[in-house]
Amino acid sequence: MKRHLKHLIPVAVLAVLLSLPYSTLQIPGVFDGAVNTPGSLQLLALCLLFAGLAVGYDLLFGRLGLMSFGHALYVAVGAYSAELAMKDMHLPLALAAVLAIGIGAAVSTLLGAVSLKGVGNLGTVGFAMVTLAFAQAGSILVSRDPKTTGGEEGLPLSTEKVPAAFVGVVNTVNLYWLALAYLVVVCGVVWWLTGSRIGRVWQAIRDNERRAEVLGLNPFRYQLGAFVLAGTLGAAGGVVHLLVTAGATPETTTTDFTLALLVMVVLGGSGTRWGPVLGGVIYTLLDHRLGAVATSDSVASLPAVLRIPLSQPLVLLGVLFVLVVYAVPGGLAALPRRLRGRDSGSLGSSRRPRGPRGQRGEQHRLGVVEGQAHGAHPDRVASEL
Repeated sequence: MKRHLKHLIPVAVLAVLLSLPYSTLQIPGVFDGAVNTPGSLQLLALCLLFAGLAVGYDLLFGRLGLMSFGHALYVAVGAYSAELAMKDMHLPLALAAVLAIGIGAAVSTLLGAVSLKGVGNLGTVGFAMVTLAFAQAGSILVSRDPKTTGGEEGLPLSTEKVPAAFVGVVNTVNLYWLALAYLVVVCGVVWWLTGSRIGRVWQAIRDNERRAEVLGLNPFRYQLGAFVLAGTLGAAGGVVHLLVTAGATPETTTTDFTLALLVMVVLGGSGTRWGPVLGGVIYTLLDHRLGAVATSDSVASLPAVLRIPLSQPLVLLGVLFVLVVYAVPGGLAALPRRLRGRDSGSLGSSRRPRGPRGQRGEQHRLGVVEGQAHGAHPDRVASEL
């Protein structure tokens, strides 16, 4: 029954998302008009886009336990490379997108190899600092080169190289379809890999990297593969972001952009299937709607001691985030299980095996370690993970 439900939930969610552009439902406080109006579809497209970006980021943070502060760099590489390819090389959108994704893969391979060396020498803190340094360098290059990147103003979308179906308010629904397709592809790739042998190796490395080395595996190779995949998916998301927002902006190069992805993952539940999707959608909705709350008459009428902090949307987001973290330590994706009372003692840790299944997996890996110690071949050990 649980296996059938596991397959039915994605189908049901996809069916709902496919029906939204045809729905006239109105949700006051969330959308300004009906769901199928251009403004609502634009917001929904951003929600789906950031959900996909969060799933890609969780590939590093949730699946491998690597906190990267430079993921925004690859989103910016995708957006700026695609726009510059259309603007300066006069390439059509399709070729520009392929080139941008290829550049994103190459950059993530190079920077990933350098950053992951910090894991071996300085630990995960060193990895975080190296990725932060690369992100800061990229942000400075973009903001201080107005001739190439537009500087602080960014670059507008070269609409003459983009198909008419993606240009104009009347075609907002097509941007929604594009964002939905991106989310489906990212989820399909990440979910398939995490459920495969590669995903089990990632879990073993996250749980105990030294033990994975004893098994005869090469953690660096698997970590680099995940890093390149996350960066490539991020670059593809940058191309979608370019189209949805009609331009490449320097905000996509900042560490704030990466921190937003981190908050989305933690809010929804890191290392889970639906957590990053849920966190990306909710965070984006709150980010856009809390601005209206902050400027409302209700907040303006409050005393200064309350009005000043509540007039800042980021303060409201921060308060909500802290409340969720304390109330639901495993993220919103863990809320149903907490309500059922099945994981009352294990949801506080996202890095430990959860429940009997996690214990069996740990016992199995211990057994494999013993097999390796008695001369089992490394390839055979890897296949057992």
